[in-house]
Amino acid sequence: MPHKPIKQINNASHSSWRSRLWLPWTQKIAQKIAHTLARLDGVLLWTIVAISLLPLIPLFTSWFEFDGQLWQHLWQTQLPELLGNTISLMLIVGVTSFLLGTSLAWLVVMYDFPGRNLLQWGLMLPLAIPPYIFAFVLLGFTDYQGPLQKLLQIMGLGVNWLPDIRNVWGVGLVFSLSLYPYVYLLMRSALQRKGRTSYESARTLGYSKAGAFWRLVIPLTRPAWIAGLALVLMETLADFGAVSIFNFDTFTTAIYKSWFGFFSASTAAQLACILLLFVALSVIAEKWGRGQSRYDQSGSSLKHYRQPLSEAGAWGYLAQFGAWFIFALGFVLPISQLLFWAISSFDHHTQGTLDLLWHTVLLAVAAALMTLLVAAIMVWALVSKKQSKKNSKSNGLRQAGAEIAQLGYALPGTVLAVGIMLMLNYFDDAIAAMTGVKGQWLAAGVFALLLAYVIRFLRIGYGPLASSMGQIKPSVIEAARSLGADQKERVTRVYIPLLRPGVLTALLLVFVEVMKEMPATLLLRPFGWDTLAVRIYELTSEGEWQLAALPGVLLVAIGILPVIYLIKKSEV
Repeated sequence: MPHKPIKQINNASHSSWRSRLWLPWTQKIAQKIAHTLARLDGVLLWTIVAISLLPLIPLFTSWFEFDGQLWQHLWQTQLPELLGNTISLMLIVGVTSFLLGTSLAWLVVMYDFPGRNLLQWGLMLPLAIPPYIFAFVLLGFTDYQGPLQKLLQIMGLGVNWLPDIRNVWGVGLVFSLSLYPYVYLLMRSALQRKGRTSYESARTLGYSKAGAFWRLVIPLTRPAWIAGLALVLMETLADFGAVSIFNFDTFTTAIYKSWFGFFSASTAAQLACILLLFVALSVIAEKWGRGQSRYDQSGSSLKHYRQPLSEAGAWGYLAQFGAWFIFALGFVLPISQLLFWAISSFDHHTQGTLDLLWHTVLLAVAAALMTLLVAAIMVWALVSKKQSKKNSKSNGLRQAGAEIAQLGYALPGTVLAVGIMLMLNYFDDAIAAMTGVKGQWLAAGVFALLLAYVIRFLRIGYGPLASSMGQIKPSVIEAARSLGADQKERVTRVYIPLLRPGVLTALLLVFVEVMKEMPATLLLRPFGWDTLAVRIYELTSEGEWQLAALPGVLLVAIGILPVIYLIKKSEV
């Protein structure tokens, strides 16, 4: 047997000696670092939860500064009207959106007719038009000497018979046509995943087509349309632009008037609490309505068994005409009117609009990146805890904390803006007390606006990222670890490539939502940071419909991007 050289033996024994000496210490250090990072994940997660809840604290503590005279004035002049307007608007928008969304989804999924492929996509496009843009387009189109009245006068039909739409029915029409695609999109996806066997079974048991639809299809798809309806109602409660354009008083307009009209931040916060109660009731109703229901029933896809709509006779042609009419009224008409106004008034405000577009894009990019970073920290904190496979109770607490941090999406922009401003004012006062220098260090800058964006749209950024992370199987990570990949290599060569679709989706969705956000931007923007949405509000407040068209066209053009993404994701 050959002998090893003495030098090699000495080197080997020296290496073995160093390994025996240093390996336990390096293992302990690595374990300490890993433990510290794991604890840091938790600290960051709970810090995010605390920051997300901080804006709510000033809202509730504002009741200690109760102004009895101002509230008496509000009760005698506005509060009953605000309650009635809010409740009636929610009822009109909820019922109309449910009927439009479910019936249109049933039509395009169950029946075949000319132009169906184009229509099923076109019915989703109104999502790209914010309600406040649709509101000023509708008013400008129907107002005195507007395009509609001019057309009727040319035809000799007169205009005296036209109804007044500056009321709850007109506002309800705007929200219904803008927001029904939420119900339509989810309902269509649920119907595509259902088998036809249950529907046919109901027909063989003697149910009529209407009976089978209302007594079987609607209950089976309840999680879908309930979720869509909850989004519709929360968007309706959160809106400020459309109701202000119609001069229709709701809690969002009352909050703005209390802050800038009565100069009473505490009263604005107290009104925000009442509006928050409506939002909480909507969330509770959505959870109760969905219950434990699921719609993962297997079955053949309905798209292979579509019935020709011509077999339905006159009702079929009427349904087809109604669907095309909704598409024309909800998308073709506003887009055509916007383009016409934008082209006719293009030379009046090109330079100013480009500056507003720059401000809007800059804020949207910054907010999207910050939101993605916060969402990534939350996702990683949950994944790292699950991978440890220890302390399931702690895993549940972290999951609950992540859900709490995402509640900002249910908060209207006005409510969030009031809470953030009051909270930052408290911090500014504390800084002034410590430094002896008075000033608005936090509340008067872009920081407050970006903070509102992150809290408001964290759920939108978290959802795609968490979904992509959930699709990464633990076996893939274990395989990378068994091949010798360290933590850095697993992140750069496994996690990042697999998470890229979710990251891009989250960035796109948050970017577009920030661009369209009006209430929080209007209340929190610093001087010189007007955006496209703010300019639309300022111009429409003065009835300048044509000048507001170009900013509206830019917002709609960018808003088409996430709608196209939703269309692709909804295909089965």
